[in-house]
Amino acid sequence: MFVKKGDKVKVITGKDKNKEAIVLEAFPKKDKVIVEGVNIVKKHQKPSQTAPQGGIVEMEAPIHVSNVMVIDPSNGEATRVGYKEVDGKKVRVSKKTGEILDK
Repeated sequence: MFVKKGDKVKVITGKDKNKEAIVLEAFPKKDKVIVEGVNIVKKHQKPSQTAPQGGIVEMEAPIHVSNVMVIDPSNGEATRVGYKEVDGKKVRVSKKTGEILDK
């Protein structure tokens, strides 16, 4: 999967189009990611030991990974991701600038 936790991404489709945010969690087996402040849903929380009040909670729901693009840290633009082998390790590379995305 070309997106990892902590990446800054741009949402390219949906109601949150053109929003830039950070990936909070990635689910490679489902091809989905949770992006901060994107796809907010209301969930009815049953009262429990940790949340005795219960109520309606707003939280981020996963979106499909095809709806986001990684932002290149060097120029701040959305870019596609390629792969290259550097020192025997497979690293992610920006298609626009050729910069390595992995730290």
